[in-house]
Amino acid sequence: MKINGIAFWSQTFNLSEPYTIAYETVNSVENVFLRLDTDKGLSGLGCAAPDLAVSGETAASVRKAGRKHIDPVLHGEDPLRRERAMERLKQRMPRQPAALAMADMALYDLLGKIAGLPLYQLLGGYRSRIKTSVTIGILPAAETVARALEYRSRGFRALKIKGGLDLEQDVACLLKVREAVGPGLELRYDANQGYTSDQALEFVRRTQTAGLELLEQPTVREDLEQLGAVSRRVPIPIMADESLMSLKDALRLAKKDLVDMVNIKLMKVGGIGQALQINAVAKAAGLEAMVGCMDEAALAISAGLHFALARPNVQYADLDGHLDLQNDPTAGCVALRNGFLYPTQLPGLGLASL
Repeated sequence: MKINGIAFWSQTFNLSEPYTIAYETVNSVENVFLRLDTDKGLSGLGCAAPDLAVSGETAASVRKAGRKHIDPVLHGEDPLRRERAMERLKQRMPRQPAALAMADMALYDLLGKIAGLPLYQLLGGYRSRIKTSVTIGILPAAETVARALEYRSRGFRALKIKGGLDLEQDVACLLKVREAVGPGLELRYDANQGYTSDQALEFVRRTQTAGLELLEQPTVREDLEQLGAVSRRVPIPIMADESLMSLKDALRLAKKDLVDMVNIKLMKVGGIGQALQINAVAKAAGLEAMVGCMDEAALAISAGLHFALARPNVQYADLDGHLDLQNDPTAGCVALRNGFLYPTQLPGLGLASL
């Protein structure tokens, strides 16, 4: 079998609910899609959700990488030689993880379709569903509470609340949310690098009654010692997100015992293959793992879901990046029921064509 056709295209999605985090406000996003056609009639599908602030990529840079690197490397290649193809692409695109993730995803999708099995079963098949949190961006306290109650009524069992712009408002808002939703809903908090270590310690101290499940990336990504200082001094798990961009980052975080958890996002690390390696490091180091996402079409969310379903160490999911994307042509890749994400059980990533 050979790859004999490669197509790239972009789609801009308006968000039904624009949101604000510590360093930006998002109203719309652009994803890049990849289709790999084979001489046996099967097609593998991939998706990139580049984020300039996180990985330094844009949709334009991903499309350029597709034409300059992905097309010449993969055209004529046997899709079952995935590892060889990805090593060549990593050498040519060492700092373009979203573009790598798109190619990796399409090759894994083809693997599942060739085997006639959902990808998570080929990768290990540990579970068949996973609970996901849903995110609330930075809003006034009353709006945050209203949104939390709405999500609870829709069956979500875990909420991730964004903060990091104003410590006083963050504390007050979180406490009001807990009071409104009661003890049964899991609450996670993401400061998106917005705090100093002292501010993070104060935030944890003042919100103890809220029963936070975890605190994600409270301090700046570059200063790992600040992150470690918070992790060593608080009673709740601290999770690395922006500080984890590669396998080397995972080794550094684990070796120095800087965090309790890691957030593995395919768009940051370069795809499912790299995510599996990072998760192995996390498991060896006794770190819990979450699969996260950017603002991604459901196809990319499905890739993260299949990775999470395959590995026992990935106990947490924050796979909600597709929920607010309008007119997503891949929306049927995953199913959301009562706060749990399910795969379609179709071969590969669950989408026959695009």
